[in-house]
This record gives sequence, structure tokens and C-alpha cells, in this order.
Amino acid sequence: MKVGDISINVVTDGTLLLDGGALFGPVPKIQWEKNLKPDRSNRVRISLNCILIQLGSQNILIDTGIGAKRMEKLKESYAAAGNKLIKNLKRGGLTARDIDIVVLTDLRFHRAGGCTKVDRVGQTLPAFPKAKYLVQKTALEQVINPSERGAPLYHKDDILPLMEKDLVEVIDGDYKIAPGITTFMTDGPSVGHQVVLIESGSERIAYAGDLMPTSYHLAPGCISSLDYSPNKTLIAKREVLSMATDKGWLLVFGNAQENYAGYVEQRGGKYGLRAIDI
Repeated sequence: MKVGDISINVVTDGTLLLDGGALFGPVPKIQWEKNLKPDRSNRVRISLNCILIQLGSQNILIDTGIGAKRMEKLKESYAAAGNKLIKNLKRGGLTARDIDIVVLTDLRFHRAGGCTKVDRVGQTLPAFPKAKYLVQKTALEQVINPSERGAPLYHKDDILPLMEKDLVEVIDGDYKIAPGITTFMTDGPSVGHQVVLIESGSERIAYAGDLMPTSYHLAPGCISSLDYSPNKTLIAKREVLSMATDKGWLLVFGNAQENYAGYVEQRGGKYGLRAIDI
């Protein structure tokens, strides 16, 4: 998708299966299974969406998927079919060395797992060796000293090897990445979670990350039970939904397998999506 002088593409790292009840939180199964059919273990397949933003000669990657480091374990727990990000970037004519900036909306394994890789001798190295990785201060603190509830979702080897090579830029709150590209900190889904906002001319796009993982999460109360602070998620969702309905922001979803993006409309007091290709 071309927005002024900015090019935006969804690039997936693959898929995994996640418990449907966890993904949809308080929404009854009888409702959410109409949209995503669960398997016998009550799991639904979601996509590991990343965003490639190209501005002039600059290549900016939003999130990195799960990567390859723990693939066998993730296959067992989540039926993961990941580690496709680099291949999909190559289809667009880019290598890992072409990425200038990596912005992480979240430091949990499904967003930050692809930040690093393991070489043939077992050494953990940056997956995007020439990039600067933008990380929220509070998110980084959570990786280093995670809460008991969040610990299974974070892995230090996703981030610490980058810090050792001075590739991490720690930011604190809302931040300007490049002209027309900023972050908006929401916290809710995880400590330090951030949404990425893109503005060029009259076009406005928001990459929602885990704030609204799929287009089926538009209802304000549809919040994953995995969220760190559901009340903060609710506040941020209302703000982003207001941006979408009142100001015409296009939303891009972090885990949608279909309807990656769309414009939000209110129909009969409920939120609906007018999907578009991106």
C-alpha cells in the first residue's frame, strides 16, 4: 500500500495456534467460534503479522514474529509454523541486512522472538545486524525482571544479545521514529506495549499490534485474558477506535489471518470493518 511517499506492506512470520478462550477473554465461545473455528484442543490459528515500512531509502520493520530459536518447543506447544519473515522479506527484494530500524510493539515471544538467531556454533546473534531496535523502557525492564504471570512469555535471549552489541535504543513513552511515523504507548496488552501510527498527507494508518489482534476484536470489551492490564487495554482501544471512526484512521491488525486491515464503521451501535488489501 502506498501512502504519500511511504510504502506499507504486511509481512508475515507464519502462524501459530492459540487457545481461543485466552484470545477472546470474556467473549463466550458460542460467539467467537463463528469467526474462528477452534481445533479439538480449543485452539484457533492466528497469523504472526509484521509491518514493513519503506520511506525513501529507509526500511523500517515493525515486530519480528517468533523466529527460529525455539521452533521445536513452539511447534509442540502452539503448533507453530513460523520463521518465515526473512523469506517473505526476500520475496520483496530485501535481505535482513537491508533493515535499518526494528520497532517492537511488544517484547513477548510472538513479537520479539525473531530479533535474534542462533548460528551454527550455537551463538545468539542479531537477526537484523545493521538495524537499530527501538524498545520501550518499561518493556525492557519486564524482560529483564518479568512478573510471575508474564515470565513464560518473555525470553532474555531475544533482547540481551542486541544490548551487548549496542543495537537497542531505549525509548520512554510516545516517540517519533521518522517523519510521519510515531509510536503511541498503550501499556494494556503488556508492559510497554505501543501502537505505531503512520501519517502521510491525508492518509492515517495505525498498526494495533496486540491491542486489537484481529478484526474480531473491535468490540471494546473483547480483550484477551493474556493482557497485562485489561482496563488499560480498554482505555486505549476506545481511543484508537475513536481515531478510526471519527478521523478515518485505517487499522492494521497484529494477528489477523484474513482482513489484515480496514476502516472501522459503526453499525447499529456496533463496530464493523470495511476490509481493504494491504
